[in-house]
Amino acid sequence: VQLQAYGGGLVQAGGSLRISCAVSPQITDDYAVSWFRQAPGRQREAVSCISLGSGGTYYADSVKGRFTISRDNAKRTVYLQMNSLKPEDTAVYYCAADEARFDGSWWLPVYDYWGQGTQVTVSS
Repeated sequence: VQLQAYGGGLVQAGGSLRISCAVSPQITDDYAVSWFRQAPGRQREAVSCISLGSGGTYYADSVKGRFTISRDNAKRTVYLQMNSLKPEDTAVYYCAADEARFDGSWWLPVYDYWGQGTQVTVSS
Protein backbone atom coordinates (compact mmCIF):
# COMPACT_ATOMS: atom_id res chain seq x y z
CA VAL A 1 0.00 0.00 0.00
CA GLN A 2 1.40 3.38 -1.00
CA LEU A 3 0.39 6.99 -0.65
CA GLN A 4 2.38 9.73 -2.34
CA ALA A 5 1.80 13.37 -1.46
CA TYR A 6 2.99 16.02 -3.89
CA GLY A 7 2.38 19.54 -5.10
CA GLY A 8 3.68 21.57 -2.16
CA GLY A 9 5.62 24.75 -2.61
CA LEU A 10 6.10 28.37 -1.65
CA VAL A 11 3.17 30.77 -1.87
CA GLN A 12 2.45 34.26 -0.58
CA ALA A 13 -0.10 34.88 2.12
CA GLY A 14 -3.56 35.13 0.62
CA GLY A 15 -2.62 32.86 -2.24
CA SER A 16 -3.77 29.39 -3.22
CA LEU A 17 -2.18 26.00 -3.66
CA ARG A 18 -3.48 22.52 -4.44
CA ILE A 19 -1.70 19.47 -3.09
CA SER A 20 -2.42 15.93 -4.15
CA CYS A 21 -2.19 12.45 -2.70
CA ALA A 22 -1.95 9.50 -5.08
CA VAL A 23 -3.06 6.23 -3.49
CA SER A 24 -2.40 2.67 -4.55
CA PRO A 25 -5.27 0.42 -5.74
CA GLN A 26 -5.34 -1.47 -2.43
CA ILE A 27 -6.93 1.60 -0.89
CA THR A 28 -10.52 0.96 -1.84
CA ASP A 29 -13.73 2.90 -1.43
CA ASP A 30 -13.97 1.50 2.10
CA TYR A 31 -11.16 3.81 3.13
CA ALA A 32 -11.01 7.34 4.41
CA VAL A 33 -8.10 9.52 3.37
CA SER A 34 -7.07 12.44 5.52
CA TRP A 35 -4.61 15.28 5.40
CA PHE A 36 -2.51 16.09 8.43
CA ARG A 37 0.13 18.76 8.86
CA GLN A 38 3.09 19.26 11.12
CA ALA A 39 4.99 22.47 11.66
CA PRO A 40 8.45 22.51 13.29
CA GLY A 41 8.20 22.01 17.03
CA ARG A 42 4.49 21.29 16.92
CA GLN A 43 2.37 18.16 17.07
CA ARG A 44 0.86 16.68 13.96
CA GLU A 45 -2.65 18.03 13.51
CA ALA A 46 -5.59 16.92 11.44
CA VAL A 47 -6.67 19.14 8.56
CA SER A 48 -9.39 17.34 6.60
CA CYS A 49 -10.79 13.91 5.80
CA ILE A 50 -12.76 12.42 2.94
CA SER A 51 -14.56 9.14 2.52
CA LEU A 52 -13.51 7.59 -0.79
CA GLY A 53 -16.89 5.87 -0.97
CA SER A 54 -19.42 8.55 -0.07
CA GLY A 55 -17.31 11.65 -0.64
CA GLY A 56 -18.34 12.94 2.77
CA THR A 57 -15.87 15.30 4.40
CA TYR A 58 -14.60 16.63 7.71
CA TYR A 59 -12.57 19.78 8.30
CA ALA A 60 -10.61 21.20 11.19
CA ASP A 61 -12.04 24.50 12.41
CA SER A 62 -8.81 26.28 11.49
CA VAL A 63 -9.27 25.57 7.78
CA LYS A 64 -13.04 25.53 7.36
CA GLY A 65 -14.13 27.84 4.57
CA ARG A 66 -10.58 28.07 3.17
CA PHE A 67 -9.61 24.49 2.32
CA THR A 68 -11.54 21.98 0.23
CA ILE A 69 -10.82 18.26 0.09
CA SER A 70 -11.95 16.22 -2.91
CA ARG A 71 -11.22 12.96 -4.61
CA ASP A 72 -11.05 11.54 -8.12
CA ASN A 73 -11.52 7.81 -7.69
CA ALA A 74 -10.70 7.08 -11.33
CA LYS A 75 -7.31 8.72 -10.87
CA ARG A 76 -6.97 7.33 -7.35
CA THR A 77 -6.06 10.78 -6.12
CA VAL A 78 -7.20 12.95 -3.23
CA TYR A 79 -6.76 16.70 -3.46
CA LEU A 80 -6.55 19.50 -0.93
CA GLN A 81 -7.33 22.89 -2.42
CA MET A 82 -5.99 25.56 -0.08
CA ASN A 83 -7.18 29.15 -0.51
CA SER A 84 -6.57 32.30 1.51
CA LEU A 85 -3.39 30.79 2.85
CA LYS A 86 -1.85 32.19 6.01
CA PRO A 87 1.73 31.97 7.33
CA GLU A 88 0.43 29.70 10.09
CA ASP A 89 -0.54 27.16 7.43
CA THR A 90 3.17 26.55 6.84
CA ALA A 91 3.91 22.89 7.55
CA VAL A 92 4.72 19.54 6.06
CA TYR A 93 1.42 18.11 4.85
CA TYR A 94 0.90 14.35 5.03
CA CYS A 95 -1.85 12.21 3.62
CA ALA A 96 -2.98 9.10 5.45
CA ALA A 97 -5.45 6.30 4.83
CA ASP A 98 -7.35 3.94 7.06
CA GLU A 99 -10.26 1.60 6.51
CA ALA A 100 -13.50 2.58 8.24
CA ARG A 101 -11.97 5.73 9.73
CA PHE A 102 -14.65 8.11 8.47
CA ASP A 103 -16.13 8.84 11.88
CA GLY A 104 -15.59 11.03 14.91
CA SER A 105 -12.06 9.72 15.34
CA TRP A 106 -10.81 10.97 11.98
CA TRP A 107 -8.65 13.61 13.61
CA LEU A 108 -6.52 11.14 15.57
CA PRO A 109 -3.15 10.54 13.86
CA VAL A 110 -3.29 6.76 14.19
CA TYR A 111 -3.87 5.80 10.56
CA ASP A 112 -2.53 2.56 9.11
CA TYR A 113 -0.87 4.08 6.05
CA TRP A 114 0.99 7.36 5.57
CA GLY A 115 2.53 9.22 2.67
CA GLN A 116 5.93 10.89 2.84
CA GLY A 117 4.75 14.49 3.16
CA THR A 118 5.00 17.60 1.03
CA GLN A 119 6.23 21.00 2.28
CA VAL A 120 3.90 23.99 2.10
CA THR A 121 5.44 27.35 2.95
CA VAL A 122 3.37 30.52 3.14
CA SER A 123 5.33 33.75 3.20
CA SER A 124 4.01 36.90 4.85
